[in-house]
Amino acid sequence: MNISELKAKIEAKELDGQLVKLYGESQLEMQRFRYAEACDEFAKTFPERKDAPVELFSAPGRTEICGNHTDHQHGCVLAAAVDLDVIGIAAYNDSSVIRIKSSGYDMDTVDISDLTAVPGESGTSASLIRGVAAGCAKYGTRVCGFDAYTTSNVLSGSGLSSSAAFEILLGTMIDDKADPVELAKIGQFAENEYFGKKSGLMDQTACAVGGAVFIDFENTDAPKIQSSSFDLDKYGYTLFITDTKGSHADLSDDYSAIPGEMISVAKAMGKDYLRQCDEEEFYAKLAELRKSCSDRAIIRAGHFFTENKRAAIAAKAIESGSIAFFLDIIKKSGRSSAMWLQNLYSTKAPLEQGITLALAMSEKTLHGAGAYRVHGGGFAGTIQAFVPNELAETYRAAMDGLFGAGSCIALRIRSCGGIKLCE
Repeated sequence: MNISELKAKIEAKELDGQLVKLYGESQLEMQRFRYAEACDEFAKTFPERKDAPVELFSAPGRTEICGNHTDHQHGCVLAAAVDLDVIGIAAYNDSSVIRIKSSGYDMDTVDISDLTAVPGESGTSASLIRGVAAGCAKYGTRVCGFDAYTTSNVLSGSGLSSSAAFEILLGTMIDDKADPVELAKIGQFAENEYFGKKSGLMDQTACAVGGAVFIDFENTDAPKIQSSSFDLDKYGYTLFITDTKGSHADLSDDYSAIPGEMISVAKAMGKDYLRQCDEEEFYAKLAELRKSCSDRAIIRAGHFFTENKRAAIAAKAIESGSIAFFLDIIKKSGRSSAMWLQNLYSTKAPLEQGITLALAMSEKTLHGAGAYRVHGGGFAGTIQAFVPNELAETYRAAMDGLFGAGSCIALRIRSCGGIKLCE
């Protein structure tokens, strides 16, 4: 199937069944147009490949549901793949060169005959391409060259993991039969060793596995992973992410302080990280811990112990279909992040409180219904809300009115991770 045949297949609605599974009925026409437009862009970018066989791929972004700042302490996290994704069209070749044109960016050309990290390439998409290719080769996959066009609607800087989605798309294009957990590890390897960002494994795992994904990081080399389907519409709720438009600049110290302070408590208890510590012992030793640890570090450690258990309980609530219990857990998670973890705003700019304002207005708009919490790392960025369908438009209007049109986005939880379509 060449690029013209693929576009004809899309326009003839032959992919509609797959598109509905990924995005739902309401988005079908828009996604059909998006995929057809991607075909046009591929043909424009690589006119010499017009008769070459092409493959079509998609990898989702992700949302964190529960387990705020627990993964770096070998804790438990509940995340989910979402219906915002990066899609790619690829034509393989016999060379050792990968060329990728991503919408809105210049072409990346990477020679994979040498898969060692290139000095000066870190922090670029080329480093991710090289890193994923190197990771796939490391796991025994034969890596060949290809030409690809990609386009993404995963909002950058929104806490929905646009970089992890891109990494999983790359891995799926190289080996669409790979085990999802191995693909996640490959994505993390590329991000850590080539891109230069020391991320955990949560983002890549949620993007690769799909569904609502419970991850236990007690053993980070072999995390325990369980995926469940979670159709919120079935229970009468809509998942919203609201971008409060806060700047992430100069927040590195705030982000790094959380694991640093949690580890300081673990070290004071003779351990390397909090998952190794006993909660009862922690509370019994509070007075002693205050001699070597800050009060904030102790409070944040307290958040870890309860949030780590909440993530597991929330996963069980999803599995059993207990939506009221699930929402109660999410509310408690949000309250703990605000009071114990203290990641709603930076103490360097205490007057800038977009996250806190969004949560306060969520409380006022929903009148106790649904649930809402800080989303992701915190301090700036996004909040998450589970809103009864009958209040969905009222809630969206309130958030858009406060932070600007398009700030509040409805998401569906996607049941699959990185996939090849048209099989």
